[in-house]
Amino acid sequence: METSFLSATILLILITDPLGNIPLFITALKQVKPERRKHVVLRECLIAFTVLLIFMFFGRDFLEVMHLTDESVRIAGGVILFLIAIKMIFPGEGSVFGGDHMHSEPFIVPIAIPLILAPSAMATVLLMSTREPTRMLEWVGALTLCMLVTTVVFLFSGKLQKLLGEQAITALERLMGLVLTAIAIEMLLGGIASYIRQFH
Repeated sequence: METSFLSATILLILITDPLGNIPLFITALKQVKPERRKHVVLRECLIAFTVLLIFMFFGRDFLEVMHLTDESVRIAGGVILFLIAIKMIFPGEGSVFGGDHMHSEPFIVPIAIPLILAPSAMATVLLMSTREPTRMLEWVGALTLCMLVTTVVFLFSGKLQKLLGEQAITALERLMGLVLTAIAIEMLLGGIASYIRQFH
């Protein structure tokens, strides 16, 4: 499946799921003073962006050190995306915070990791960079655009939640989960097909 700049951007936005994470994000910032929230959002998004860039540029070296093939990363990425998508469509009880209550300003956890920087996001940028390293500028652009969207959504999370309402946000998350399921299956089948072709 040929991945374009637009499809890569949309995929990354679906994976980071900023709209679906609005309620969790607001919960994480409950104990943060209003005047500090913008600073926290920018800091956490920058941390997530930096880590994803590191994965993107040094992903191939990481695979070589760990003796992992592109096919294994594609299959693993497909499985992770599928699990994330299923959880988006059929959310269970509990939260991404593991039941802990936030009593101080969040730092890295839980906003940068795992709200933005989920394993599926790391697997996706790793896959992009290893499959088509010659298009690295496109992937960096797609990641940058995705992080800008995430930052804007988080900055205006309170207003968006009031404007759309929880039901609309939930419906959007279900729709994103459905699209992400199809992408995950496509990635999984592509990895399996590529692995099988090695023996022919």
